[in-house]
Amino acid sequence: MFSCNWSRTFLRQFKSANRPYHILLKYTLLQIPAFTLIILVLLLLQKWMAIPAYVMWGIPILWVVKDIILFPLTWRSYEWRSRQDPHPMVGRHGTAQQSLAPSGYVRVGGELWLAEVFGHEGSIEKGARIRVRGVSGLKLLVDREVGTSGS
Repeated sequence: MFSCNWSRTFLRQFKSANRPYHILLKYTLLQIPAFTLIILVLLLLQKWMAIPAYVMWGIPILWVVKDIILFPLTWRSYEWRSRQDPHPMVGRHGTAQQSLAPSGYVRVGGELWLAEVFGHEGSIEKGARIRVRGVSGLKLLVDREVGTSGS
């Protein structure tokens, strides 16, 4: 027998979101232009060629079914007030790949980032452990990790 655990999980997450029905309304309103275009194309095709009724009804029905199937996969992207941290890099630790005086490259989580020394700390030597204190565009603002040896 087919298990519907994914649908229960989706419904639980959707209901626990703050005011989830505005997300459903936004998703539905954004699907209307494409649905209208499909209807217009089918009407134009029917005018020029004989299209069976099952095609005229079937394609719009399949289009709506597609939107219903995709909604559980995409609804989080329609929620503009996300509870996620806007700067997930803040607080992470890494290593200075070159001297930061005041900027250079650091490795955080296996990725190489351009970084700048946070505040008026001066410089951080190559190989020192660092901690991300903030983000400015695509540049990390870092300082020496507390408890590591200084210069």
